[in-house]
Formats: sequence, C-alpha cells, structure tokens
Amino acid sequence: MPLLGAHMSVAGGIYKAAEESEAHLCQTVQVFTKNASQWKGKPLSQEDIDNFRRAARKANLKHNLSHNSYLINLASPDDEMFAKSIEAFVDEMQRAEQLELDYLVAHPGSHLKTGEEAGIARIANGLDEIHRRCPDFKVMILLEITAGQGTNLGCKFEHMAGILKLVKHAEKLGICFDTCHAFAAGYPLFPKADYDATWQEFDTLIGIKKLKAFHLNDSKKGLGSRVDRHEHIGKGALGLEPFRLILNDPRFASLPMVLETPKEEGDNHDMDGVNLTVLRNLISAR
Repeated sequence: MPLLGAHMSVAGGIYKAAEESEAHLCQTVQVFTKNASQWKGKPLSQEDIDNFRRAARKANLKHNLSHNSYLINLASPDDEMFAKSIEAFVDEMQRAEQLELDYLVAHPGSHLKTGEEAGIARIANGLDEIHRRCPDFKVMILLEITAGQGTNLGCKFEHMAGILKLVKHAEKLGICFDTCHAFAAGYPLFPKADYDATWQEFDTLIGIKKLKAFHLNDSKKGLGSRVDRHEHIGKGALGLEPFRLILNDPRFASLPMVLETPKEEGDNHDMDGVNLTVLRNLISAR
C-alpha cells in the first residue's frame, strides 16, 4: 500500500509535523526544514533534531521528505546566484541528513532565457558540486516534475533524462512526480490509455525505477496550461480517476505520496484530513 502523507507545518517546532502526521494516520511526511522563501535559516538545534527523530519513529513514518528553498536556482547563468544556490542547497542537504530524512525534493531550475541545453548542463554541474560536498550523505535528491512556467526546466521528461545523463552520480538522484505539474506540463493522466502512455514515455526516457515519490495534487488549470495551481483531490481538472490509477498501480505500491493541497477552505481547517480520506477511499475501491 502506498505511504500517504502531507506537507505539514513546522510551526512550534519541526517535530510538530511528525505529530500532526500521526494524528492524521499518515505513513510519511514532507516538511520545510527552514523558511522556503529565505536563503538562510537558523541552524537546527540538537533538541530540534532529537525531537523530530523521536516523533517520526513514534508515528512509524517512513521515507520522509523535505522540500528545498524556492530561491535556489541551479540553472542560473549568473555565477554569483549559481554559487549562492549551491551553498543554500548544501545547507538543505545537511538539514535533511541531520533529521534522517530519505529525500530532498528540488525544482531543477530556471534557465532564464539561456536555453534548455545550457540550463540542463548548468544544473548537472551544480548537482555534481553538491554531491562532491556531501559525499557520504544518505539523503537522496529528488528532481521534481514542474509545470513549465516561464523558463522553468523539468516540465519535459527529456529535461530529467538530460540531467541524469550528464551528472557524475546519477545513482544519487531520483524523481518526484507531481500530478498537478505533470498534467499542466501536458502529460495526460486519464483515461487509462493515456495514463499508460504517459508512464511508458516516462519509463523509456527516465526509467520507472528512478521514480521515488509523488506529490498528489489536483490542478486548477487544464492539460498543458503550464500553470502551477494546486487544487483539492477530485475538485480540479484532474478529477478522481488519475489518483485511483496511481494509488492502485502495483509499481508504486511502496512509494511515499504526499499532499500539497490548500490547508483550509471556508470553515474547514482540516482539509488534509478531507483529502487523505478521499485518497484512502480510492485505494479501498480496488
């Protein structure tokens, strides 16, 4: 059975995310280990680290993830921004390693009109430097499929294949498949025939074994819109069928699948609970 979870708030202490996951009967969790809109964050204290590890073990959470800062851009042609991004990325790696997380999810980067080929080469160089500086880390970087807004890379399976081909340590990289992003990028996930075709293309270009995690999000916008706008499960342009197919696909049975859907709606302040219930009901519908 897939490991269901959500991106949880760390307000009040990072361990709170693990406790909230336990309260929602989750099997996995995703967090920010620092403010995602800032370059630097306060170092994690040993108390922070111990409390999170303890709470995660108590909740029996597995294959936990963090998501790195939105400011990082490994595809930047500007040398100062590129160096700053590597420093911030290494810091994110260190934090994830301290918390004993399995994965660090990252957007590949934006080429800023230098072209896809140049951007992909730049990303590969950046990842090589990060791996050089984190040689014995257990945490794995997961490159996230993106919606393709602006000059963002990662919206084509070919982009990921290009990065994996160029890096020195492809075995240290995996892929996080965001359903909203992939759909907005132009990859259909329903009906079944289109779902199968998308995954066949993924397997041909990237390799299905490289897939390590999912972000389960419905999309406010349609197929190929290139707009990254998450919606509650079954309430957007994707509907329920893609999630039914993914949750019951034996190839993905042991992978972490986390929500990044809106947290509140109207008077309901527990939309994670609502969305998780919808997903669990789809699994039972097998």
